[in-house]
Order: sequence, then structure tokens, then C-alpha cells
Amino acid sequence: MYGRFGKRALDIAGAAALLVALAPLMVAVAISVRVALGRPVLFRQRRAGRGGKPFTLVKFRTMHEGPGEDAARLTRLGRLLRRCALDELPQLVHVLRGEMSLVGPRPLPMDYLPRYTPGEARRLLVRPGLAGAAQAAGRNAVPWPERLAIDAAYADAAPRVMRDLGLLLRCAVIALSGRGATAPGHATMPALRDDFDITPG
Repeated sequence: MYGRFGKRALDIAGAAALLVALAPLMVAVAISVRVALGRPVLFRQRRAGRGGKPFTLVKFRTMHEGPGEDAARLTRLGRLLRRCALDELPQLVHVLRGEMSLVGPRPLPMDYLPRYTPGEARRLLVRPGLAGAAQAAGRNAVPWPERLAIDAAYADAAPRVMRDLGLLLRCAVIALSGRGATAPGHATMPALRDDFDITPG
């Protein structure tokens, strides 16, 4: 039976195999980022894990550091890396460490936690994933309400190995095609509910 332990076994085996297979590509990306953007090569940000527990997510840098809009800071190399999801490859380490899964809702910033509806917050019942059902549905081209609803539905469903393998395959195809890397009219993805007041009352 797949279940929680089978899913974790797939995560460990899959992440280890992918890290070995993709090591030359990751080295090439790291060198390219170092040449184009300098140090640091990796971008770090606190994200919400299972149950909202914070962890520091790493990915390859795609933007110049400093203030300004994403569209102005995003580099040509960064657009390419995001288009093919190559910037996310370092997160395979998070999968090995148990902070993430190969498949699950994408980990979002900590300050999004109070912005979820109770139904949307159910996405936090499972480990965040390198790939997910919302990504398979269209990545950042999927509007936030639909995206969060898809994530919550995935979290509520019983784990199934064929579903996870199917989602991984669909996400890989979408990433290779470059579809959905940006939301319509945006350089990346708009923040969730920008007008939400998170100031303590």
C-alpha cells in the first residue's frame, strides 16, 4: 500500500536519483548564475511547510538583488530558468531532508498564512512539493483561488502512487514546454491578495 510511508520512500529514492542524474545540469546552471549575477548563486526565503512550519527554501537566483519590481530585476537568464523550472532543482535537497515531497502543493511565503480561507489552509496538511496538482493544471497561469482549491483537494485525497507519478510527468512536460511560467500580465506571479490586511488588530 502506498500511503504515507510509501510516498516518503518514493520521495527519497526519486530525489536521490534525480540529484545524481541532474548533477551536471545543476553545476552548469550554478556557473551560469554566478557569471550572470555574481554571488550568491542561491536565493533563500522562509516558506511554510507542512502544518505551516517554516523552513528556508533554496533555489537558483533569477533576479538582481535590491529594490524594484520583479519585471525590472528579472534577468534574461532568470526568465529561461523559470520558464523551464530549472531554478527549482536545488529543492531536491529539501525532499531528501523531509521538508518537501516530490509531489504536493508548492511552498508559499510565510506571510501568506493568514490570507488563506479555512478551506485553502487545508493545503498545509501535507508536505509541500517540488511539483503539484496546481502546477500540472497550468503553473502560474492558474489564478490564485483555483490554484489553492486544487492544492486543498490534493491534500484531502488519499495518497496514490499512480496519481503522483502522473502529476510528476505532467509537470515535467509543462516545464519543458515553458508554459505557465508567468501569470498573464505579470513578470512572475502576483502576490496572494495584495490588499489583505495582516496588521494585528
